[in-house]
Amino acid sequence: PPFFFSSRRRNTRCSGVSWAREMCIRDRILGVFSVSEIPVREIMIPRPHVIAIDVNEELNTVITKVIESGHSRFPVINGKLDEIIGILHAKDLLKNQINTNNDFDLHDYMRPATFIPESKRLNILLNDFKASRNHIAIVIDEHSNVSGLVTLEDLIEEIIGEIDDETDIDVEGVKTQHDGSLIIEGSVTIRDLNRSLGWNLPDENYNTLAGLVLFESKTIPEPGQEFRFFNVKFSILQRKDNFISRLRLWNEIGIKDDKK
Repeated sequence: PPFFFSSRRRNTRCSGVSWAREMCIRDRILGVFSVSEIPVREIMIPRPHVIAIDVNEELNTVITKVIESGHSRFPVINGKLDEIIGILHAKDLLKNQINTNNDFDLHDYMRPATFIPESKRLNILLNDFKASRNHIAIVIDEHSNVSGLVTLEDLIEEIIGEIDDETDIDVEGVKTQHDGSLIIEGSVTIRDLNRSLGWNLPDENYNTLAGLVLFESKTIPEPGQEFRFFNVKFSILQRKDNFISRLRLWNEIGIKDDKK
């Protein structure tokens, strides 16, 4: 393909003056070309952050997990994450539990799981999703172990940028999750984050959230690593080359140790 353009820090709001609007539209178009160059490993939800449901869990436990996570699709495992036996759609579970007193068996609600290699290109995955009408795939490594998962929403956001919803904080690149955590782009500035959330993260030695983690951890973290600084838990979700592109944060006021 003639273009390569990273969409990870793309502004999705194509509004304002004409030149800015044209730049935004151009970015979205180039984002379509970029997916033919990107392997799924670069946008997947890494293994430590996969929320799975064990096939032997009780109904109340499953429903609680579905509600608290805010997700709509879940891998179903048999004891451990590397033994995924199907996919649970929350709507199937909740719809079929209305007006029924039958014994609960998760096997009755599972759909087949789709497995893909880490190296699969996003444009091919997009075509597969479209053809199969499937919105989730399990990513496996060269040893056939589960390394993460990817959804249609992840893929679309890679093309056009972050998709905001009504729970999002009004800072570009910050999304509120149902569990109270925040998904934040590494390029978000500490100043904007502090102003929006009422936090007091220091910014004397860095300007962005990615810079804070690099400076305080004294390392270039891998996806899945976690740190605690200034009573905030930082979990690395994605990294592009040496740039921390996406993180999950929890405000953990009350933790005694400032660093871990």
